Amino acid sequence: MKIILLGYMASGKSTIGKEVSKKLYMNFIDLDTFIEKRENQSISAIFKVKGEIYFRSIERRYLKELLNSDADFVLSLGGGTPCYGDNMALILASEATSVYIKAGIPALVSRLTAEKSNRPLIANLADDKIQEFVAKHLFERRFFYEQADIILPTNAHSIAEITTALRIALH
Repeated sequence: MKIILLGYMASGKSTIGKEVSKKLYMNFIDLDTFIEKRENQSISAIFKVKGEIYFRSIERRYLKELLNSDADFVLSLGGGTPCYGDNMALILASEATSVYIKAGIPALVSRLTAEKSNRPLIANLADDKIQEFVAKHLFERRFFYEQADIILPTNAHSIAEITTALRIALH
């Protein structure tokens, strides 16, 4: 079984993915961490040195490699992963179950403002510009995110509640 978690950056994909993987006794893989290990540098460094186009090409390659593997896992994607190239088509054509972790704009803005130095796409934005950036991006990316097999709203729910809801939805 492969479970693919997708959604906007800071939606909780990694946090939820780690919990679900424990409950289902599966390996957890964060695609960004997987890329960092394979490329031997941080995502921020890849963006800075080689650019977003290079990053998106290797992101697709590693996503495809994981989808084609025989391993069972919970995979947390980067926020933009399903929106570039044919990544969403690859996910939907695979045997994986895709899950959109749908967080609201206020929660996303709060989390992103607190950790923006670790987020290359917003690192240089003023705090008062983050909400507009997130709203615009969510509007653009919604088409891709909403193609997921399962849509899991997370507003006002604890990690335990979200994990339980996802486990129920998977069965």
